[in-house]
Amino acid sequence: MKKWTGGLLAVLLAAGAALFLFTYTTGDTPAITYFPMDQKTKFVHASTRLKLIEEMDKDSYRISWESESKSDQKLYLRQDAAMLFDNGRLIGIQSKWKENTAIIKMKQKLTGDDSSHFQTITYHHGEVHYPDDQIKSIHKMSYDQLYVIDSPNTPLDSFKIPENEDEDEWVRLLEHTTHQQLVYNWKNLMHHFKINSSKYKPVPLTKLYMYNDQPLPSFTQEETNQIIGQLWEGLYKNYILNAKVDQQIKSYVPLILFDKQHKHLLVLYTLNGQKEKLIQKYPDFTK
Repeated sequence: MKKWTGGLLAVLLAAGAALFLFTYTTGDTPAITYFPMDQKTKFVHASTRLKLIEEMDKDSYRISWESESKSDQKLYLRQDAAMLFDNGRLIGIQSKWKENTAIIKMKQKLTGDDSSHFQTITYHHGEVHYPDDQIKSIHKMSYDQLYVIDSPNTPLDSFKIPENEDEDEWVRLLEHTTHQQLVYNWKNLMHHFKINSSKYKPVPLTKLYMYNDQPLPSFTQEETNQIIGQLWEGLYKNYILNAKVDQQIKSYVPLILFDKQHKHLLVLYTLNGQKEKLIQKYPDFTK
């Protein structure tokens, strides 16, 4: 990449105005329902991928957004749901389900302009049905990110991890802009709902994938899996399904607040102009 110039900041400040078609893809989508985790079944592959495909003209480019998952056997129900954010703003949702299959694949191409930090998180889910109406489930999260640098002073470029000083600087500027926007939104939500932030551990939805293999404080991994599975059940029903196909939609990365007393969690988000709060009480794991 060529050295960035003083014009970078002006270009960056316009990044939030990138023209992306908000996209939502689904079929007759059943609810995602958490069931006890199945110990005999697992995902052999689960991934989400973002890639810069091409420069369309001097003002726009195209990226691909893919996710794929495969369980080690055909399951009664397989379902994946993915969200895509551009500098913290929700710009796309994909959701797909199939019966009696092991594999789910989703792919879309999107067009945009200006420099952006794209983040996508996918929830991969499966239902395992046994005799006597016994139902269990498996789940896993996957994540990817992509920095696209579209400046009049440099060639179109993209990367996932910065490899030089110029890319480091772009990351700092893009993430600073995104962080300011998200913190402003989250603080408004916490003020609106009168939430004492000191009582919670905040985790942006885009960082939730960390708990695939990392337990929540004071919980085992098995307990964490249940909490996260039930969290996605609520997210799917209340956030993903309610996100309308509207280019003017204004929604940012939801904030997950984990209660430091280990009793419950909150999900804060704005959707279609409405401030929303979900409350999820933790199961009594002592029983």
